[in-house]
Amino acid sequence: MVSKISEGVEVSIETFYQKDYSNPLQNEYMFAYRITIENHNSFPVKLLKRYWEVFDSNSEYRVVEGEGVVGVQPLIMPGKNYQYVSGCHLKSELGKMQGYYTMENIDNKELINVNIPAFKMVAPVKLN
Repeated sequence: MVSKISEGVEVSIETFYQKDYSNPLQNEYMFAYRITIENHNSFPVKLLKRYWEVFDSNSEYRVVEGEGVVGVQPLIMPGKNYQYVSGCHLKSELGKMQGYYTMENIDNKELINVNIPAFKMVAPVKLN
């Protein structure tokens, strides 16, 4: 698990290789990741947007951005957390993701960018 605190918000990530949804013979590798976002601030924050940089070990790079996460824009109260699971498809057995969330401080309406730490996705075959 990797974790990072920025702007008073902690982002923690766990990754899981999805063998049943992968096909190594076709260079298709599926990974799931569980993200926990914990608000350490004294004010509520609302997650408005996400920005991801996805790196594949075959030198592919792509950007994924959009509104909210998994179809929602969660409001996270002080001392509380929000958790979700999503996935990433790679064309090799090794990759990395990183990025940031744009959040709104509900008290003063200011926007903040909360860093998402870089995390690796590694198929078990690569660990041998």
